[in-house]
Amino acid sequence: DPTLQIQLPHHLCARSIPVLPAPRRDSAVSLPAACALCRRADSDSELFGQTCHQDGLCVHENCLVSPGAGRRPWRCRPRARTAALAPAVPRQRTCCICRRRGASVACQGRRCPRNFHFPCGGERGCVSQFFGEFKSFCWQHRPVQRLRALRRGRSRCLICQEPVAGRPRFGTLVCPACRSAWFHRACIQGQALRSALHHFRCPLCQDTDTFQAEMFRLGIQIPDRDAAWELEGAFDDHYRRHSSCDAARCLCPGGRQQADDEGPWRLLLCNSCGSRGTHRECGGLGEEVGSWECGDCAGAGTGDPLLTSRPAGCSCCW
Repeated sequence: DPTLQIQLPHHLCARSIPVLPAPRRDSAVSLPAACALCRRADSDSELFGQTCHQDGLCVHENCLVSPGAGRRPWRCRPRARTAALAPAVPRQRTCCICRRRGASVACQGRRCPRNFHFPCGGERGCVSQFFGEFKSFCWQHRPVQRLRALRRGRSRCLICQEPVAGRPRFGTLVCPACRSAWFHRACIQGQALRSALHHFRCPLCQDTDTFQAEMFRLGIQIPDRDAAWELEGAFDDHYRRHSSCDAARCLCPGGRQQADDEGPWRLLLCNSCGSRGTHRECGGLGEEVGSWECGDCAGAGTGDPLLTSRPAGCSCCW
């Protein structure tokens, strides 16, 4: 069979991995594509990463970055954008958790024979590291926290404020710097994906270096990019100006969205909140009025526009 090519996210390197043949499907039923490695159709980006599609083949990003059983860690090729997916290997390993074939992750513990699918490992308490050699460990050989955490009464997750376990374990992590910040694994993983490498730190003590090193070791994925709120277009909604008439009865023949520069259909926005608007005609405002406030800002229960002495042509506020 010819080798298939799949387009990966820009931060992934080219790697050759074993792939199971795709399952047969009824052409009359449209089902979501299953990952060629773990055989799951889930699309939770926080757990599986991005889903890569090409030529009818589907692979989870996190399934790709975990080393295969009995293989050396994958080597990066500079400027590579694709990964060659070989059809199938003669020896298909069985997942020690779900007992199905196609396990692509191997425990790196000394002489440990366990192999598993990436999502099966996460459900069973296995740890896959997302740095260096991208090692994975089963529940018996996974890295653990051995520190005396500071507790004051019943600890809660600093992110979701729900109770956490009484001591560090797979699902409960502690900041190694202050030893006072407790997190659920799922909560701190979500925080890491949003904050990314440039902004990820302990929410309590603001430590970065020690905190990131420990989270990396414990299998928290921290993408090497800027924070989600710094990405292009993240604040587009904040710069969008209100652009419709909110009068109870809009009289404009062009509709609530019409906004002329002058005249009765000039749209005036609330001088205080900017989130309400009215046409001059709809609000009963004369040509001399250059400012208006909605009922909420002018006074609770009044609903009357507040007229100011600002000239009609002034646009120093909006």
